[in-house]
Amino acid sequence: MKNLIKTLKFAIILIISWFVIHTTSIVVDGLSDKGKKADIAIILGSKVNEDGTLSTRLEKRLETGIELYKNHRINKIMVSGGLGKEGFYEGDKMKEFLVNNSIPDSVILVDNYGNNTRLTVENTLKFQQKYKFKSIIVVSQYFHVTRTKKLFKEKGFTQVESVSPRYFEWRDLYSMLREFPAYYTQ
Repeated sequence: MKNLIKTLKFAIILIISWFVIHTTSIVVDGLSDKGKKADIAIILGSKVNEDGTLSTRLEKRLETGIELYKNHRINKIMVSGGLGKEGFYEGDKMKEFLVNNSIPDSVILVDNYGNNTRLTVENTLKFQQKYKFKSIIVVSQYFHVTRTKKLFKEKGFTQVESVSPRYFEWRDLYSMLREFPAYYTQ
């Protein structure tokens, strides 16, 4: 019985340590911006409010994409999101925001079927066949970009960087907890 308790304590300590190290590396990676250029930014969707306005989280992602474009770090922007329960296609609303903020319509690609991270990656690769971009910058929250980059790399897309908006919410704590199993199961 003592050995079983000792083994369980060790397993719990090991899992907690693994979680802390993993989460720390995700946060560090997510907050790092190496300043590199890429052919295109892939901006992942988030909530559109019931009145059609964008959530602050989504606005901050788009503002990050605008900054990348205006600083000549990217040539094109792809927005990816699905049809939210509020009744709006995230991609269309994201494009509208970008155009209203002086981004030329001609540089924006829209994916309205990126209902989750995996679908965004798959849809991006379909766009890549047509538009022939070779390097990307993923734009999402800091806790989300490591998994997104991993999914791109698993599909053979190796030139992947990331930039995250400097925007934080209390719900980020829950999101970081969720990212731990998602990283290993997606």
